[in-house]
Amino acid sequence: MRNIGVILAGGVGERVGLDIPKQLIKIAGRPIIEHTLAVFQESDCIDEIIVMMKPGYLDRVTEIVKKNDFTKVSRVLEGSGTRNDTTQAALAALGTEECNVILHDAVRPLLAQRVLRDVVAALEEYEAIDVAIPSADTIIEVVQGTGSLPEIGNVPPRAALRRGQTPQAFRLSTLRTAYEGANSDPRFAATDDCSVVLKYSPSVPIGVVQGEERNMKVTEPIDIYIADKLFQLYNDDGRRILEDETLTTALSGKVMVVFGGSYGIGHDIAQMAARHGCMVRTFSRSATNTHVDRREDIVVAHDAVMAEFGRIDFVVNTAGVLPRGLLCETSDESVYNATEVNYLAPVFIAQTFHDSLAKTGGSLLLFTSSSYTRGRSGYSLYSSAKAATVNLTQALADEWAEEGIRVNCVNPERTSTPMRTKAFGAEDPSTLLESVTVARASLETLVGSRTGHVIDVRRDDPLSPASLLGQEEV
Repeated sequence: MRNIGVILAGGVGERVGLDIPKQLIKIAGRPIIEHTLAVFQESDCIDEIIVMMKPGYLDRVTEIVKKNDFTKVSRVLEGSGTRNDTTQAALAALGTEECNVILHDAVRPLLAQRVLRDVVAALEEYEAIDVAIPSADTIIEVVQGTGSLPEIGNVPPRAALRRGQTPQAFRLSTLRTAYEGANSDPRFAATDDCSVVLKYSPSVPIGVVQGEERNMKVTEPIDIYIADKLFQLYNDDGRRILEDETLTTALSGKVMVVFGGSYGIGHDIAQMAARHGCMVRTFSRSATNTHVDRREDIVVAHDAVMAEFGRIDFVVNTAGVLPRGLLCETSDESVYNATEVNYLAPVFIAQTFHDSLAKTGGSLLLFTSSSYTRGRSGYSLYSSAKAATVNLTQALADEWAEEGIRVNCVNPERTSTPMRTKAFGAEDPSTLLESVTVARASLETLVGSRTGHVIDVRRDDPLSPASLLGQEEV
């Protein structure tokens, strides 16, 4: 049975205080609805997507669909006055063939692929599915008392309470039957589609799939800030696990430039990309006397690659320094070196390679560190520069979106690299990521469609080093 995603984007967003629908507000470099569509586009569970958009803004969504090549989007239709009206407009457009309908709020852009997979899988057993999370807070029912304030009328047991989210999913015939009953009720009122099934098709069990806290709905002004930070702090779904053949198809015949490619993660990215048919040129201080903190060196590298190949599709910067010590005891030389290598270098690389990446619709990949989320004693220069790199990533993703350039940032967990060994000495290998695991994630990010994301890579990555390089190379 086909699985059709319906993105409900008919809301106005008056509470956010802007003159455009909230689903078009930019977060992490892209309109909210663009993030949401990307989740459904990239899901192996979704066969088709229909967008129900606020009247007057259909052309804007159509532009987003075209720019991102969201091939699963079949129609962009007008939403109606209420949530239930919009759902019924979508049902009317779906025809008579039975299918699974997965309804999702456009302003929940942080939906995890895991949740979407679980919802679709649950439809094999149930005809109606909701997504919910436990409530960490005590929920109270209030009544109007005799005084000026609402008063507690009841305190339901928290263990039985859940906070509803989307997607909500149904067999098409099940949801249609429920709405037929609702439309015959002059007192019909509901805020979501599961409520309609619960009331007007009470014999239909509604399964509940475990949601996630990050699957928040952007409703209030503060939600925009929170969602933006959530995109910045972590994003488990920014990366797709690709088969070798798919990666080879995406990289074969393309040109990649890697700064910091002599050892560690940069070296592994270069070697792995070359094995998948990519033409790679690496630059580093030790191998090519390229200083990434010197603009003129970056220009020389760019011009050399363009002279050789006439195009550049991917640019990666893994170069960095990790000075340790208290800031008050750090010399001016160390301060300038750390700032120039860790922050100014990405700026120079972005400026130098912009035009070439615009011509190919290419991808720029930068690197951050888990220390960017909170400055840590002993390496304040490093962690603050990595925080700046994350903000640079999102800013460039926004600036360059119209030119089709993707900009992302990889955030590897503690990784076994020469730079780390130099800074921290010998560590238990079982506590560190293998650099080849980070390299694989980096390549998948480079060829993916997302932009403005921070991609976490952790030790529990499903791809082992042995499967990436061959047993003899590990």
